[in-house]
Amino acid sequence: MAVKTAGEAQPYTPEQLQSVRETLKSPRRLKTEVLAGLVVALALIPEAIAFSIIAGVDPRLGLFASFTMAVTIAFVGGRPAMISAATGAIALVIAPLVKSHGVDYFIAAVILGGIFQIVLGLSGVAKLMRFIPRSVMVGFVNALAILIFMSQVPELLGVPWLVYPLVALALVIVFGLPKLTNAVPAPLVAIVVLTLVTVLASIAVPTVGDKGELPDSLPSLFIPNVPFTMETLNIILPFGLAVAFVGLLESLMTAKLVDDITDTRSHKTREAWGQGVANIVTGFTGGMGGCAMIGQTMINVKASGARTRISTFLAGVFLLILVVALGGVVSVIPMAALVAVMIFVSWATFDWHSIHPRTLKMMPRSETMVMVATVIVTVATHNLAIGVGVGVLVAMVLFARRVAHFVTVKRTVTATDGHETATYVVDGELFFASSNDLYTQFEYALDPEHVVIDMHASHLWDASTIAALDAITEKYRNHGKDVKIIGLNEASTTMRERLGGKLGAGH
Repeated sequence: MAVKTAGEAQPYTPEQLQSVRETLKSPRRLKTEVLAGLVVALALIPEAIAFSIIAGVDPRLGLFASFTMAVTIAFVGGRPAMISAATGAIALVIAPLVKSHGVDYFIAAVILGGIFQIVLGLSGVAKLMRFIPRSVMVGFVNALAILIFMSQVPELLGVPWLVYPLVALALVIVFGLPKLTNAVPAPLVAIVVLTLVTVLASIAVPTVGDKGELPDSLPSLFIPNVPFTMETLNIILPFGLAVAFVGLLESLMTAKLVDDITDTRSHKTREAWGQGVANIVTGFTGGMGGCAMIGQTMINVKASGARTRISTFLAGVFLLILVVALGGVVSVIPMAALVAVMIFVSWATFDWHSIHPRTLKMMPRSETMVMVATVIVTVATHNLAIGVGVGVLVAMVLFARRVAHFVTVKRTVTATDGHETATYVVDGELFFASSNDLYTQFEYALDPEHVVIDMHASHLWDASTIAALDAITEKYRNHGKDVKIIGLNEASTTMRERLGGKLGAGH
């Protein structure tokens, strides 16, 4: 579907809106990308500092990571307009290593995690995204929205009372300004207005500068001072794997979300190994590593309207300029403005349609259970990998249970020339969940001497089903009855010929 941007004579398709070349030719679209990058950079600063504190490292490591991740992924990533930087997810999984072995081992684990991500990306791990159900994706999005909001709550506790009217003013701007004009991103207006108000009125409220000292120099080459031994590898290996898997999961899930918002498709495999390259670059420049950030990505894509790699690249560049060259200006930005922006992001991220009474009434109960399980576990653990993993597991169990009940067995008895034959027609998909009950669906003692099992309306999926058929035929033979299985399709026949009689007749 073509999209006609304000002031543009020609409509653009979603794919064309992602083109860097076309955007550079359009002053209006380029302005959108530039301002979006600036807003994201401002929002990244306190987040990067906060995540550095969580990881137990100097704030400079988080800020440098956000710069190098954003700039690198702008070139090597597979999802235009997605923001990658230092994240809380990576900080949480790697913080114990900092406490036990120090920063050098920490950086070494980040580099190793990047190597793992390249290997996983090139081996096609991104294709596994197709196995994540929509209900898990909705739960992931809703959980992230809740976590984004919860992360702002500490900024509203134990603060001067003037923080609350400032936050309210900023919320009015970010929610109300888009209804009047989209010429300038509302979050940027809120940040500028609140900064001017607090500075000109000499209002003493928490500022970005209170979060930690900003760096005054550029990042440089950093080689971790660790011995290159198997002992070192054993120490950093578990953390490197955690960085790789958590980073890929959050990045690929965020990429899928942006795909839906922009009506475009991204290159997930490229994004996977691109995240690895970005983490390696980040490690060798003294950064703490990271992955895609859904909060800042939503600011960039949803709140600011960015669509290209330009905004991602500029977010990193502006971040470095702001903290190194304009640190004095950035340090006076009130946290109230950034809190309001993140609250808006939380609201915009949450899938409100998913909890509407009409939707809940229409949606299958199992789908709702999967979404709720994903939300609860993710919020409780603050770990996206665990939450999504549990959500997928619950979805698999409920799906298997539901499909298992779709198998039916119909029995008829016919007489020909005085000989009776019992015919069973099996209808449905047979796998471990459904085949376990198949054994009980036959009248072994009551059936006549000849039994036919017609499988033309079914399919054999695994060894459990082959074992169940072996058990059924063996029990009929123990009763002195002849049993014949007919109607198997080619794939099922091949599997039965390969495994039949070799798995034991147990059930």
